[in-house]
Amino acid sequence: MALFQITDNNFTKVKETTFNDEGIKERDIQTLIKTQPDLTKLISPHTLIVSEEFSKWEDNQNRIDLLGIDSDANLVVIELKRTKDGGYMDLQALRYAAMVSAMTFDDLVDYFQNFLSDNNDEGDAREKLIEHLDPEDPDSIELGDKVKIVLASLEFSKPLTTSVLWLNEQTLDIRCVRIRPYNNDGQILLDIQTIIPLPETNEYQTQLRNKRKSEREQKKAKKAKYNLSIGGISYPELYKRNLMHLIFSKLFENDENPEKIVEILPSSKILVFDSLLEDEEVRNLIMSKDKGLSTPRTDRFFCKNYEPVQHKGKTYVLSNQWGIDTLDLVSKLGNKFPNQNIAVIEAVPD
Repeated sequence: MALFQITDNNFTKVKETTFNDEGIKERDIQTLIKTQPDLTKLISPHTLIVSEEFSKWEDNQNRIDLLGIDSDANLVVIELKRTKDGGYMDLQALRYAAMVSAMTFDDLVDYFQNFLSDNNDEGDAREKLIEHLDPEDPDSIELGDKVKIVLASLEFSKPLTTSVLWLNEQTLDIRCVRIRPYNNDGQILLDIQTIIPLPETNEYQTQLRNKRKSEREQKKAKKAKYNLSIGGISYPELYKRNLMHLIFSKLFENDENPEKIVEILPSSKILVFDSLLEDEEVRNLIMSKDKGLSTPRTDRFFCKNYEPVQHKGKTYVLSNQWGIDTLDLVSKLGNKFPNQNIAVIEAVPD
């Protein structure tokens, strides 16, 4: 492919170059991918980077350039090369994929937390993963059965692409992304193109993702439900998110001290605005801080009609993402507000 610069009077071809000639190392490309979400999406769509130079295995010094997880909870091995043929990166990546295939979600949380710390990010790894995956039941997240592979290189040899096409026919999921640098009077431009799979297959892959999403939604009916009693009134068969929102709303309705409610909940689970806001105003403020993850931030909070709670000049918005600590928080709320007689038991399926 050729790039051209168009000016008022000229149509000039931009000079193709190499990473080596420009002094760009593989580590430089790694840093760009892990720190630039838009570039990450081009290299590996729907992927959150969770580790760099990953090497958590015994008796082996090999390192995965970048390790990620996609929105379907599949691990993603990303290998980078500056060479014009890709070398043997396909074989190398297959070996890495096999090595990480036995990883558990709890393992991944630990590795991701280390990665965040190494990059001066004080965020909570588990919460970031839950935010990225948006699972129906945060208590029982499992990694996908498939480990996906992304190969990114200046160019790919015919033997390599032939191998990848054959492996994909055997139900593997390998993506080849060509990254070509161009030098436009000292300004380095990148042409990033997915050559395997062909763009024409994207619609089919989208259909598969939608199918998996539908299957997850169908499983929702099988998730645990809880019976709640608060203030002498019973509410049967609630999912955790509805359970927490109902307790939250009833405490305000019964005029309990909002500061005592807020101090029990994790800061990531509640938003407090110092004014009375309508639903649309709340949604606009929440989206103003959206980080562009796979799930819009408004979908992670109770902010639709009548869901935010207005109380004494402030507006309170509760998260709808609740996981393994939910029942512990319910217990703390019950102890903090004993006069509300909060009791929760798991509903027994018919």
